[in-house]
Amino acid sequence: MAFRTFTRSPVNTPVVVKLPAWRRRVLLVSVLLGFAALLGRGIYLQGIHKKFLQDKGDARYSRNLVLTSQRGKITDRNGELLATSTPVESVWASPPDVKIDAAQTKQIAGLLNLKVDDVKKKLANSEREFVYLKRRISPELAAKVMKLGIPGIDLQREYKRYYPAGDVTAHMVGFTGPGDKGAGDRGLEGFELQKNSSLSGVDGSRRVIKDRSGRIIEDLQAVKVPQDGRDVTLSIDLRIQYLAHRELVKAVEANKAAAGAVVVLDAKSGEVLAIANVPTYNPNNPVNIKGKTRNRAIVDTFEPGSTLKSVTVAAALESGKYTPETKIQTAPGSFSIGPATVRDSHPHGILTVAEVLQKSSNVGTSKITLTLDKQYMWSIYNELGLGHVEGIGFPGEASGRLRPYKTWRPIEQATMSFGHGISLTLLQLARLYTVFANEGELRPISLLKLTEMPIGQQVFSAATANHVKDMLELVVQPGGTAVRAQVLGYRVGGKTGTAHKLGERGYVADKYVASFVGMAPASDPRFIIAVIIDEPSGGAYFGGTVAAPVFSTIMSDTLRLYAVPQDAPNNNVVLESNDEDVKEGI
Repeated sequence: MAFRTFTRSPVNTPVVVKLPAWRRRVLLVSVLLGFAALLGRGIYLQGIHKKFLQDKGDARYSRNLVLTSQRGKITDRNGELLATSTPVESVWASPPDVKIDAAQTKQIAGLLNLKVDDVKKKLANSEREFVYLKRRISPELAAKVMKLGIPGIDLQREYKRYYPAGDVTAHMVGFTGPGDKGAGDRGLEGFELQKNSSLSGVDGSRRVIKDRSGRIIEDLQAVKVPQDGRDVTLSIDLRIQYLAHRELVKAVEANKAAAGAVVVLDAKSGEVLAIANVPTYNPNNPVNIKGKTRNRAIVDTFEPGSTLKSVTVAAALESGKYTPETKIQTAPGSFSIGPATVRDSHPHGILTVAEVLQKSSNVGTSKITLTLDKQYMWSIYNELGLGHVEGIGFPGEASGRLRPYKTWRPIEQATMSFGHGISLTLLQLARLYTVFANEGELRPISLLKLTEMPIGQQVFSAATANHVKDMLELVVQPGGTAVRAQVLGYRVGGKTGTAHKLGERGYVADKYVASFVGMAPASDPRFIIAVIIDEPSGGAYFGGTVAAPVFSTIMSDTLRLYAVPQDAPNNNVVLESNDEDVKEGI
């Protein structure tokens, strides 16, 4: 066996390892390259791409606080508040800054009436810098939340809309809903929607630095002051609006009707003093409101029935072919036009043109209109605004329906003369009657308070308009269809209307629309009131029975409220007629 001999090195003799030259160079270059990369990265981030670091820093410490603008007020013509904004608080959080334990989470959830899991979910989103926990709470409740002292949770001042008149003015004023982050209310219905841009105003802002506890320690830039919204003054008179709403509710309930609407106009200026609709809703708590938000007087159309006979008579007088005393044979109470037949509710025999309107004879108006050129009749309807929107800009405003005259058949021309085959809104019907209140001049409609008298459009001569106005007085006198529209101490003129409702397969036999439109004092009309009761099912359905009494009460109270001088003695109201007297052609 062979043995190797090892020589032990002296104790504590260092071992020297000498690296090859190429390895030393590689290590040195690697270290230098690392320093160069770090230096380059530093220059890139702090010099070229410094916005990245600034944004990250801002995200942790700086905040844009929204200074909410106050929404403008809506008032009636006398300055009574219809919509205003009251200050409330909204609780918001910055999830990256929130420091909260389980007990505090349960506490804040209890105060805000939220589920604990919902609070955790909102605060767990660390990517978002702003999240609402609860909007629109009372200042007292907000103070309790802030008393918990949770870092990263703060308050934002906002405004909640309040409607003092509630359901009385709901269809005119509308209501609002909360906007997105940093935005105030946005209009959802009525004038809140129509005038949203001017009511809303412009929010301001404040950019600040906050510490980790959420305290503001520095303003970074000047405060952008919020610009409050502009106020809107409507034409309505809240006092008359209450009257109209009260009487309409009574009528709809008494007649077991599906719905109803009332329009009150200033006959001279065309300003709308009241628009009431039933059913209605509470704009302060707009829940379960499906089908109740429509302003039926403006957005729903209906066949006006006999209320349009005044236009037929006016067109006949204006043509020069007729006078108020011209006699029309209406016997035997029916009139055949081709295969169709027009009928009166009961026969009358020979009637003057004035009596045709007073008795509301379908046969009489049909015979009159068929002697007139259909293009001429169309031009009258067109000038009165039928088939056109009123231009008031109200959301959903309807135009009604007026077909081109070239398509009219004789039976269609006849039925349009007593308000069938043509449709309009209640507001259009009320406006139409301004021609008889202003010596033939049609006045424009306004839902906003006017500062000067508007310029109208002459449709009929003053003589024609005054003749028809006199005839409309006969309608409310004994022998007419609207004796229940009389007003104690005032002369009244108006016209009833009763029409079958249209269904999917034509007119429905047992469903009606009852209406009345009139003016007072008849000697110099100051107000025009139009009433519609939809589907009365309490036994009565004629306009003279169902709608005329509503007109009488509202007109009586309105005239006295405005202290309009009487033009009749205090014993001018006659006894109510029987049901036969109020019947009209349907």
